[in-house]
Amino acid sequence: MPTTAELRARRETLAVQRSSGVARVSYDGKTVDYRSVVEIDRAIEALDREIATAEGRRIVRQVRATTTKGL
Repeated sequence: MPTTAELRARRETLAVQRSSGVARVSYDGKTVDYRSVVEIDRAIEALDREIATAEGRRIVRQVRATTTKGL
């Protein structure tokens, strides 16, 4: 299992490549081609979850819905 530092390095590489518009990322001698920015975003989210798990944290997401009758 990769260390937290390795996971953070991968995440940083993905974030830099995403902001530059390049869809090819290389780390640890491996190259990954992503099809879209959405796919890169999903990879970053997955790494965020792995980092949180390795650090003993949980990522809490909340969705709040409010409605009115418009009166």
